[in-house]
Amino acid sequence: MNFARDVVEAAPPGALALVELARDGSRREWAFGEIAAGAAAMAGALDAAGVRRGDVVLTLVGNRPEWVMTMVACLRAGYVALPCTEQLRAHDLRLRLDVARPAAIVCDERNRDQLEAAGPGCPVMLIPDPRLFDPRAQPVPPPHAALDVAEPSLITFTSGTAGEPKAVVHGQRYLTGQALQAESWLDARRGELVWCTASSGWSKSARNVFIAPWLRGAPALLHDARFDPYERLAILERERVGVLCMAPTEFRVIVARAQPRRVPSLRGLVAAGEALNPEVLRAFHEATGLWIRDGYGQTETGQTTGQPTGEAPRPGSMGRPLPGVDLWIEDGELCLDPRSDPTFFVGYLGDGVRRANGGGWTIEADRRDGGVWRTGDRVTRDEDGYLFFEGRADDVIISAGYRIGPFEVESALVAHPAVAEAAAVAAPDDERGSVVRAVVVLREGHAPGAALARELQEHVKALTAPYKYPRIVDFAVELPKTASGKVIRGALRGH
Repeated sequence: MNFARDVVEAAPPGALALVELARDGSRREWAFGEIAAGAAAMAGALDAAGVRRGDVVLTLVGNRPEWVMTMVACLRAGYVALPCTEQLRAHDLRLRLDVARPAAIVCDERNRDQLEAAGPGCPVMLIPDPRLFDPRAQPVPPPHAALDVAEPSLITFTSGTAGEPKAVVHGQRYLTGQALQAESWLDARRGELVWCTASSGWSKSARNVFIAPWLRGAPALLHDARFDPYERLAILERERVGVLCMAPTEFRVIVARAQPRRVPSLRGLVAAGEALNPEVLRAFHEATGLWIRDGYGQTETGQTTGQPTGEAPRPGSMGRPLPGVDLWIEDGELCLDPRSDPTFFVGYLGDGVRRANGGGWTIEADRRDGGVWRTGDRVTRDEDGYLFFEGRADDVIISAGYRIGPFEVESALVAHPAVAEAAAVAAPDDERGSVVRAVVVLREGHAPGAALARELQEHVKALTAPYKYPRIVDFAVELPKTASGKVIRGALRGH
């Protein structure tokens, strides 16, 4: 299989693939033929830089056509793409460089300082450089790779409760497997513009910004700008968007700050990443005549549930299992049979999946064949099979759709000279669902106060991605701990 050959190059060359709304306000339409040519040129440039099949290519680019063409170039030649969000800081990037050991990096000029501070140690290609995507300026690309379904295609990092983020390795099946949710949940249709607003580097971005729409013959919208609720509504109308995929937080902010309204072209609304408030669901339906269809998935699993098309959603529900996906509840926790999930991951890099010296990959055991997958999420089911998310069984914080490992926040906090200990937990928030709350124990000689709280917030922003910083900072004399000295984060929630 080869996504670039079978999907991108198989499409009519003149058919619309992307609508680009650039940060400078310009607009451009890209045909599939242009995407294919640009991707082939980038594959040639990477090959000339010494990148070979199975090597990792890290991208640090926003929602731009150059990011999409680089991703397609990787899928064409059998390189393993590691898309990273532009919010990452040098420490975050260094972690990814150490774990994934990329052979090359494609970076937007605006992210150059953070990347250089991380010390890349491999060839870096900077955007904008139109020559990278010009077939006339690049060597002949390597031939299309004939790829096995379990052969690595994509790495996405996900947060856990203990330790640093894990590198989730997806096989080639992850790409074609998106056809299930593209039809049954996203409901993309041929010729209809699809807009998934997720920033590049996130799990939902990798599957729904362009892969799922293109599998259904639908063009995709790319908007390279920060979220503004008023601008988002204007773009929906101006570009005649047919399907909109957003995080629940974005729907909440539009309801709270702007006035959602009926858009004649808009046929479908979907959300995923965190629980969707029933009041937001009702507000959007009253304003637009459309129901937001919620869904659920993890970085490891891909999309596994969704509100069925053609049915009024159950308020607060994340829908039912997608057709053929075997989900059940055991002791209150949602469980999955990986064999029923066409987008289930191969394994974690360094744990079951390893890079061989001199290139290539060793898959010790495909996680799809590893028995029951326990999601770590507390879920209930009603009599009609609709699932309702209740919370994480572990301590992962989900804020505005971002999964934040408390360890990442705590590590940044204790790097400050005033902090002796720190614990990070979720605190409820009307717009974001939850925000990060830090409980800090200070070193001797430092006094708590609003000024120090702000200083700690800025300190975390400087060390790690800004979305992780604690919006609430509380001070304590000590942290609750077990007899063995482990912090009991559960005792801090709600206090």
